[in-house]
Amino acid sequence: MKAYGLGDMAYAKAFMVKALKEGVSDSDSFANKLSDKRYAAFVKAFNFAAYGSTATLFPSAQQGAVDKYMRQTLEENAGETNQGVRLALYFQRKAPDITNWYDVLADTALASVVRTALGLPDSFASADIDKQAQLFEQKLDIADFKDTDKLNKFLTRFTSLWEINNPTSTATT
Repeated sequence: MKAYGLGDMAYAKAFMVKALKEGVSDSDSFANKLSDKRYAAFVKAFNFAAYGSTATLFPSAQQGAVDKYMRQTLEENAGETNQGVRLALYFQRKAPDITNWYDVLADTALASVVRTALGLPDSFASADIDKQAQLFEQKLDIADFKDTDKLNKFLTRFTSLWEINNPTSTATT
């Protein structure tokens, strides 16, 4: 579950079992009705509704979970030494799924990356949400996050500004 960003839901076994049993093939299924799309992604990856107890035997389910887990672990480990690197890696992972500025504003980490890259102060986060979305839209083209080169350029700008505002010491004594 951690691989899909749902590690904090390990206590909610009945909730997760319900989602897994119903699957995602029906648009009215439990996982599809949830506003948090991580659940539908998790359920789709394993597809217990279609394959039952053999669902975890498929290489696509296994490798997908391993890849996602390794990526999240990389982000967490990088964040232990430099929070800016963790934020950049997280943004890079989430960027292809961003469809509007409210997706960004709903996620504090994503919003922090955009504010930093635009040179906006942290206090801007307390401004009216519609005004924030409007400014982001004026300054950036959200479609650029789906273009690897443009995304990398954006993240380079973010990491440069992050380091200016949050210098990381590499000196040894």
